[in-house]
Amino acid sequence: MLAKRIIPCLDIDKGRVVKGVNFIDIRDAGDPVENASYYNEEGADELVFLDITASHEKRSTLVEVAKRVAREIFIPFTIGGGIRTIDDIRNMLNAGADKVSINSAAVNNPPFIKEAARVFGSSTIVVAIDVKKAGNSRWNVFINGGRIDTGIDGLQWAKMVCNLGAGEILLTSMDRDGTKDGYDNEITALVSGLVSIPVIASGGAGKKEHFLEAFKTGKASAALAASLFHYRELTVTDVKLYLKEHNIPVRLDYL
Repeated sequence: MLAKRIIPCLDIDKGRVVKGVNFIDIRDAGDPVENASYYNEEGADELVFLDITASHEKRSTLVEVAKRVAREIFIPFTIGGGIRTIDDIRNMLNAGADKVSINSAAVNNPPFIKEAARVFGSSTIVVAIDVKKAGNSRWNVFINGGRIDTGIDGLQWAKMVCNLGAGEILLTSMDRDGTKDGYDNEITALVSGLVSIPVIASGGAGKKEHFLEAFKTGKASAALAASLFHYRELTVTDVKLYLKEHNIPVRLDYL
């Protein structure tokens, strides 16, 4: 069985790491490169950097952040926010990113997913899907950093992005984001069962048990978290040792 991945997420705003609750109430959480170096040493399997206001402000993701981070870490990292063109992806990869995350541009122009996967390979293309519950067994897709409800059904969209060639889905529950109440394992399990590509659970991690639930109940391939790692409430190693005790395969070769 493939090892389950633990992925710290660093939301970037104006060059700083920030964290909010339900996509609002943003507060500072430090320097991106310092945080990246810490997680590299701490045993994170990957990192995700998301420029949370890039799409809303119609500007490009911070290429300089990618360059600085790439010089300091030895684990894969994904960067996203404001990526709209093939050249944007090329710039991120040339700056040192291993993958790119696209969200708003994918929704606004679905063929972009297929073109990006054709040019750079599916393994490079992560489609981020931000969802909010909209009724029984329905979650709507939101774009522009959670500002716009597209009315698109999240399950149908997940199937479509898989068919278009995305290599991975980063699935964030806006209802759970920053709440520390646990992942939305219902939607995570539904998406995981619908697609043939890895699904990263995101939104709601607050304790070690939540990661176990994301893998056992949510059937996720990876679990992403932010605030509880940034504020050192838990370490990546804490989580991994707990998961190992519960027979979840994880990478611990750095210990």
